[in-house]
Amino acid sequence: MAHRFITQAVLIGARVFGRAIAESYRQASATSKYAKSAGGSSSSSSHNFVSSGLTLDEACKILNVKAPQGGKANMEDIMERFKRLFDVNDPTKGGSFYLQSKILRARERIEREVREAAEAAEWEAQVKGGWRPKIYKDR
Repeated sequence: MAHRFITQAVLIGARVFGRAIAESYRQASATSKYAKSAGGSSSSSSHNFVSSGLTLDEACKILNVKAPQGGKANMEDIMERFKRLFDVNDPTKGGSFYLQSKILRARERIEREVREAAEAAEWEAQVKGGWRPKIYKDR
């Protein structure tokens, strides 16, 4: 009699566990399909949004700076505003850790945008100018 209850418990547990795994797989599949359709035009910008949680526009609004035009931005102005806002929101001085982290993420997002634009421009210059490897030290 006891073996019957144990067998039923094991079977019910296996069934519940199997359904949970199947449902998690369905959700992961739907999430990946949604991410592919949402990021169809520019996958790098959607990846940047996912990694930092901020769009470029949000980051510029947080720091109250203009968006980088053509990958160029006034980094001195951005760093000045970042330092001032970061210090004002210091938790030891009565500020908010949440706001401080948002300010940090905004600066990182703008820096990433500028860095990616610079890398793209450098790559474009290499492609346009041709590949010239440095084989010899005297040349």
